[in-house]
Amino acid sequence: MNAKDAVPSIWTTGTTEVFKTGTWRAALPQHIHAPSPCHAACPVNGDIAEWIGRARARDFRGAWEILTRHNPFPAVAGRICHHPCEAACNRAGFDGSLAICRIERYVGDRALAEGWAFAPIEAPRKERIAVVGGGPSGLAAAFHLRRRGYAVTLFESRPELGGLMRYGIPSYRLARSVLDAEIARIVALGIDVRCGESIETPEDFERLRIRFDAVYLAIGARCQKRLPRLDYTRPWVMDGADYLARTNAGAAPALGKHVVVIGGGSAAFDVARSARRAGHDVTILALESGSQMPAQREEVAEALEEGIALVDGAMLTEAIDTGNAGLSLKCVRVRFEADSPRGQFTVTPVADSEFSLVADAIVPSIGQDPDLAPLETALEVDGALLKADQRQATSLERVYAGGDVSSMARFVTEAIGMGKRAAREVDRVLRGSAQGADGGSADAGADFEPEPVVELAAINTFYYPGQARAVEQRRDAVQRLASDIEVQIGFDLEQTLAETERCFSCGTCIQCDNCVHYCPDLAVKREAGGYVVLTDYCKGCGICVKECPTGSMKMIDEAR
Repeated sequence: MNAKDAVPSIWTTGTTEVFKTGTWRAALPQHIHAPSPCHAACPVNGDIAEWIGRARARDFRGAWEILTRHNPFPAVAGRICHHPCEAACNRAGFDGSLAICRIERYVGDRALAEGWAFAPIEAPRKERIAVVGGGPSGLAAAFHLRRRGYAVTLFESRPELGGLMRYGIPSYRLARSVLDAEIARIVALGIDVRCGESIETPEDFERLRIRFDAVYLAIGARCQKRLPRLDYTRPWVMDGADYLARTNAGAAPALGKHVVVIGGGSAAFDVARSARRAGHDVTILALESGSQMPAQREEVAEALEEGIALVDGAMLTEAIDTGNAGLSLKCVRVRFEADSPRGQFTVTPVADSEFSLVADAIVPSIGQDPDLAPLETALEVDGALLKADQRQATSLERVYAGGDVSSMARFVTEAIGMGKRAAREVDRVLRGSAQGADGGSADAGADFEPEPVVELAAINTFYYPGQARAVEQRRDAVQRLASDIEVQIGFDLEQTLAETERCFSCGTCIQCDNCVHYCPDLAVKREAGGYVVLTDYCKGCGICVKECPTGSMKMIDEAR
């Protein structure tokens, strides 16, 4: 064999970089930060996937700081939130939704145990903001405004801050030590608190407007709705909110042996369970069927465990005082149909379905309306509510409203979200800018606007072994009826970490390097804490997108 016939060497000093296969593609992969379903459903728009990721890495301080960008009450919300995030969770379509509330409670409780505090205000501003109402919405607005540097004065008509959280929710659902600690942490930012002060007249409101640069109204709803067939002057009738306020203050009224609570919401169940703890035999009478009740499912289950009788799909038609024999309550079965707008409904009695209940007292808990008398001459109203837009702005310049005074979304975290939105709008208006200071503020979250919510189909579930949702524990009925101890038991560290491992981190890159490892053209590389697609070499096969375990990549068509 001569030299020119020699087999060429298999070794080369060349590189495949000369083969620019990127010209072959019709679509290009892109790394994205997209909203998870839990984020979209969260009333405060919390960055849930992000803070759970920090908790999974045992960075609980980091998780708490991300949580409190949006909600200053993680320990409270972890106990009482109606958790629409869990209903929206993509994992529900796989093996059960994530126990987001319990994880949040663990992070919130850990913050309290370790004494974590909010950072001091670094750039105070000269503008003064009045917040009227010290419930969840008012406190949230005060928190977000103060973190933006504004001087905030918080007016509360009652002796203590907390609103519904203190005077409406019993301590067996929300321990007062937890509530007090989270409120104190907000006030410590430098908020001027004026308890025992309220707006009583239109003149009071006008004086407030003159004194402050902006006003946020979060006065709640404390006027009880009334049943037309019930005489509220009788001694055996007591409003549910009044009963809860007195019971939560340690002075439960004496109502006799048999108590009938009317209503199907959380407040009605709070009344019933509080009365049960006071030693009464309790029946709940609700218009709604069991599946239609606005009360949370766990509240209903816990009430039944505690020996409360539930008569659903029924309506009181007459209450007859029989003297020493007590009350005879005439009732009828009904078909309940919810209407729009929220809070409206239609009830149709069922023929020949009449029945009676025996009681010593009736406690109606069918909802409340705000007292608009000091405000309705100056502000536009919408039925029984103040009219406010999506940014919580009212018809009057630099006056905002949120919580129960302007919305029928009667949940604590909904009120917190409204307070946050109002604070952002106040900041935007006072700064005279399109966006306000959110880009650099403490509660600036992720910007998801360009991307749609991540669906389960975008998650590569191969990377998630089946793992049942952690069992949520509660104390047995005998133990909890004997005291006001909290019913629900929080997760310990091991349970919390195990549950965080179940999170799909929808739309949030976890830097797993799958896109790097699986690219057949080595066209994805790490760069500056993220990834970059090398467009000269990517053929657009889409393998990286298919192997992404969090749905944080997508293919985009390219026009050539």
